[in-house]
Amino acid sequence: MPSGKPFCFWFGSQDPHRPYERGTGLKSGHRLEDVKVPPFLPDTPAVRSDLLDYCAEIERFDREVGAMLKLLEAAGQLDNTLVVITSDNGFPFPRGKATCYDAGTRMPLVVRWPARVKAGRVLEDFVSLTDLAPTFLEAAGLQPPAEMTGHSLLSLLTTGKSGLVGPTRDKTFFGRERHANVRAGNVGYPIRAIRTTEFLYLRNFEPDRWPAGDPPLYGDVDEHLSIDGSPSKQAVVEHGDIPEVKHLFELACGKRPAEELYDLSKDPWQMINVAADPQYFDRKTKLRAELDRHLAETKDPRAAGKGAEFDHYYYVSGGAAPKPVEKTR
Repeated sequence: MPSGKPFCFWFGSQDPHRPYERGTGLKSGHRLEDVKVPPFLPDTPAVRSDLLDYCAEIERFDREVGAMLKLLEAAGQLDNTLVVITSDNGFPFPRGKATCYDAGTRMPLVVRWPARVKAGRVLEDFVSLTDLAPTFLEAAGLQPPAEMTGHSLLSLLTTGKSGLVGPTRDKTFFGRERHANVRAGNVGYPIRAIRTTEFLYLRNFEPDRWPAGDPPLYGDVDEHLSIDGSPSKQAVVEHGDIPEVKHLFELACGKRPAEELYDLSKDPWQMINVAADPQYFDRKTKLRAELDRHLAETKDPRAAGKGAEFDHYYYVSGGAAPKPVEKTR
């Protein structure tokens, strides 16, 4: 880098993107018995090994980041460089990536800037990837344009405080439309959501569609469209008729009601939908109203009854369409 000149470097790793080399987690020295399997996945050796492979790829990414930090240090720029580490989606397992549950939307975010940001803190404010671009601009002394929907995180980072710092960052809104060409007519699965510290509320605008893709492929379960996308997907989809797996199969691939509500204090993994429980009627009503206001303020086509236009946007899905594979019985 030229001496005295500002620079920007983006590292987009393929780790931990699938496909994984099976068994790498075990080869790296990790043990199956040490894995903590999320309750929405079958606890089998194959799933545990798949999770270890995932961890091994994360560790390789960590090593690569470490090597880049050493290059910055050698150049004398380590302390005065804003470093941000994050991901672009949740983990690629059933009920993870391509969903609006925490496993699909909650991502790592680590910020390092010794010259301006106090280290060793954990912030609990809700933030979004849309906040990164205005953060970078403000950090560089530039004014983010009004068209940006995100908000700079610089004031949070430089306060020196921990916990919930920004009083207006007590919730976040997100959603999804189309992830891959996995349904008849190449349509998506539209969701809008609001997440607070206490609850997750989801609005499924097309509950008659299959959220994980049409059977028997359920191609939106992870980023690979074939049934062999991962051992974890195989464990859920191919064995969904087994009694102990059936409930997990329905959570990952079954059709969902128009509304979902999860009490995170009692159900952190979002396994039990309480939207129809009278006990939660007032809370659901409040969250639904907050979400409706947000959709109206942001001129979301879904709020105006024009959401069908999303299904007609030109879309190209990578890779060839998969061949159907029947579930084993």
